[in-house]
Amino acid sequence: MLLAGDVGGTKTNLALYSTDGDLVPEVQKTFASASYPSLEAVAKEFLAETGATVERAVVGVAGPVVEGKCAATNLPWTMDEEVLKRELGLVEAKLLNDLEATAYGVPHLEAEDLFVLNDAPARSGTKAVIAPGTGLGEAILFFKDGRYHVLPSEGGHVDFGPNSLFEIELLRYLMGKFAHVSYERVCSGLGLPFIYEYLRDNRYAPEVPGVAQAFREAEDPTPVLVRAAMSGECELCIAALNTFVSVLGAEAGNLALKVMATGGIYVGGGIPPRILPKLRDGTFMAAFVNKGRFADTLSHVPVYVVLNPKTALLGAAWYGFDLY
Repeated sequence: MLLAGDVGGTKTNLALYSTDGDLVPEVQKTFASASYPSLEAVAKEFLAETGATVERAVVGVAGPVVEGKCAATNLPWTMDEEVLKRELGLVEAKLLNDLEATAYGVPHLEAEDLFVLNDAPARSGTKAVIAPGTGLGEAILFFKDGRYHVLPSEGGHVDFGPNSLFEIELLRYLMGKFAHVSYERVCSGLGLPFIYEYLRDNRYAPEVPGVAQAFREAEDPTPVLVRAAMSGECELCIAALNTFVSVLGAEAGNLALKVMATGGIYVGGGIPPRILPKLRDGTFMAAFVNKGRFADTLSHVPVYVVLNPKTALLGAAWYGFDLY
């Protein structure tokens, strides 16, 4: 059996795959990451519940993996391949960046796993993934020797570049809170509440009492803001989500230009499927192609929203079977 995992700042997905089967998990379960002190603790509970014996594990983790070790970016976990092997009694263990795992899953997605956001003709060439969830992840896929290879990235932590006077003032506001303002500080689950607070503090619109109370009381206010924006009940939330989507589109366009992603941009993560109507209304693509002389080039880049929430698990399993 192969243990595949996807560790995020909010949740950890684990699944068991038979080495004699296909890429369909025999059992899978989701855990609240913050409820456990370590990856090993989650994995031990999962294996105890299933009674399974595994020899290998491949786990995508939300943070940079260097020499088999990772300190999670938005979670107080330090992960180590050697510790994972020892604690779980494995023959082999491999840590991948979570977007690296997602990217390995992308070539294996079915048509129903994708929503076409920009219906440009599919072409061969480099692909890229950008994924807003708790944080903002990015990864690159390049084609060589008959298959796609993945380059991990921490591109979500590059400097946020505003594209309007409004965004310049948002940057000024965030610079008062953080020593470094990255794209993750704006277009991620962690960033959306800061946009809302900026708009509120600058009296963009009055707060809706019920939404404001739920915002203050929620351990994670992002779902509160998303629901209120998508239902149309809160002007502040609508404006915050519009800003979020516009900044996400701009950075997706940046990524497409940096790697010449003629094979397509894949928008993954936990947030995009929940805001699909907003992604479809033109805000995202207007920001995506707003690159001056290269606007026409980007208009011919296919853009897809990844609807399959287990793409990182799929990629980890595929890596375990075919590459590791």
